[in-house]
Amino acid sequence: MKTYVLTVTCPSTRGIVAAISGSLTEKGCNIVDSSQFDDLGTGKFFMRVSFISEEGVTREELVKGFEPIAKKFAMDVDFHDASQRMKVLLMVSRFGHCLNDLLYRWKIGALPIEIVGVVSNHFDYQKVVVNHDIPFHHIKVTKENKPQAEAQLMDVVEQTGTELVVLARYMQVLSDDLCKKMSGRIINIHHSFLPSFKGANPYKQAYERGVKLIGATAHYVTADLDEGPIIEQDVARITHAQSAEDYVSIGRDVEAQVLARAIHAHIHHRTFINGNRTVVFPASPGSYASERMG
Repeated sequence: MKTYVLTVTCPSTRGIVAAISGSLTEKGCNIVDSSQFDDLGTGKFFMRVSFISEEGVTREELVKGFEPIAKKFAMDVDFHDASQRMKVLLMVSRFGHCLNDLLYRWKIGALPIEIVGVVSNHFDYQKVVVNHDIPFHHIKVTKENKPQAEAQLMDVVEQTGTELVVLARYMQVLSDDLCKKMSGRIINIHHSFLPSFKGANPYKQAYERGVKLIGATAHYVTADLDEGPIIEQDVARITHAQSAEDYVSIGRDVEAQVLARAIHAHIHHRTFINGNRTVVFPASPGSYASERMG
C-alpha cells in the first residue's frame, strides 16, 4: 500500500472537504492525517491530506479522477508520492555550520532528502562534501561574471533535476530573474537581527547594544532581499554575562535548527505560500516518525 500526500489551494467555499474525502474514499483510499486552513482575510483555502491507497490506485489514476473536483473548485492541486525523496541542492560560502548540520541530519536519516550536489563560490568545504560522496560544484562569483555564474548554477539545477535549492549561509545575492524563475523553490537562512544590525559582524553589533534575544529566520527567496515569506523562526535568550563570541556560537545553533525545520516542512509538503506569508501545517504526532524516515 502506497502513501500519498494531497495538497490543495483554492478559493474558500462550502463543500471542499466533503468533495475531497468523498473522492478519496471512492478510490479506495484511507486518510491518515489531514490539516486545513481557511484564510478569512484573503478568501483562500489550504489543505494537506496524507492517505494510504489500500486498493493499489496509482498517482496517475488519482490525478485523473480528481480533475472534475479540481475544476469545480478552481483548485491548485497536486498528489505527491510520499516515498519519493525530494532532490535538494545545497549552496554555501564560508560559514559551514548549517551545511555540516544538514549533512549530519541527512546521513542519519533525520532529513529524508536526496542531496544532488553542493554549490559554493569557495573551496572551503570541498573535502567535506566529497567525503560524503556528494558532487561539489565550485562556481566563482564576481560583479563581472554574475550572469555567467547564475547560468552555470541553472545548468546544475536542470542537470540534477533539483526540486529545492537551500542557501545554507550562501552569501551571494541572487538576481531578480533567478528568484522569479525558482519562485517557491529556494529557502534561505539568516539571523533575525535585520533590519537593526546590517552589514558585517551583526552579532558583535547586537552584543554592543545589549540584545537579550538571538534569533534566526528561514524564508523563501524573492527579489526583495531577505523579505520573502517566512517559513520558520526561533530565538534563544541570552544574558549580560555572555560574550560576543557566545552570541555567534548560540546564533549558529539557532540558524542550523531553524533551517532544518524549514526544509523538513517543505519536503513533506506542509508549506503553502499565501501572498507575503506562509501557511505551515505542523507534523502531527502520529506522522512525524514516518516523515522523518521518508
